[in-house]
Amino acid sequence: MQERISLNKYIASTGFCSRREADQYIEEGRVTVNGEEGEMAMRVNASDDIRVDDEKLTLKKKFTYIVFNKPMGITCTTDLKDKTNIISYINHEKRIFPIGRLDKDSEGLIFLTDDGDIVNKILREGNHHEKEYLVIVDKPLEKDFGKKMNQGIRIDGQTTKPCKIQVLGKQKFKIILTQGLNRQIRRMCQSLGYKVRFLQRVRIMDIHLGNLKLGRWRNLSPVEVENLVQKTKNSKK
Repeated sequence: MQERISLNKYIASTGFCSRREADQYIEEGRVTVNGEEGEMAMRVNASDDIRVDDEKLTLKKKFTYIVFNKPMGITCTTDLKDKTNIISYINHEKRIFPIGRLDKDSEGLIFLTDDGDIVNKILREGNHHEKEYLVIVDKPLEKDFGKKMNQGIRIDGQTTKPCKIQVLGKQKFKIILTQGLNRQIRRMCQSLGYKVRFLQRVRIMDIHLGNLKLGRWRNLSPVEVENLVQKTKNSKK
């Protein structure tokens, strides 16, 4: 027997819209179930003909989304020949892959998924999705360090985009980027005469590392997944 779920949850599960928007469509009489007008309390299953403005909806494949606290020494590659590859380390039952990269000598938050559609939406620089890092350098920060970083540093013939800097101590700061050039933070610091001693990614968009232990992973909650999908809904691939 097929599992029956609420009509608004079914609509949201297809990726058509959020549950809140689905409620609005139902209230406006724009949703039909097997040719009849849908109701708020209605429960449906995958075999029902469900439409919004006569557009037939189908459930998406149930994708896997996990967040991993990557230790230093693990490489963000799917190449199993690399003994330090992230896939073998996690050993997940699903065929997942990392969204973007985190340097081998860095640690912290990285997403892995089998949803290929969302990958480029998160990574594409033009979509301005924030990534936050905690950084410790080898010597005390000068007073104008944050200003120089925010104004942009020349890397590979281009100036880095404005970023947000919060100085936390003599040699410690947080930085928020919306672009992801290769080893960007390390190279920005190096150009100002600093060497990065510790680099940890603590946030991607609205997902925080929190108290997830180093080397451990967890599934994103349904709410986190829905927020992630909605945040990237209008992003370019």
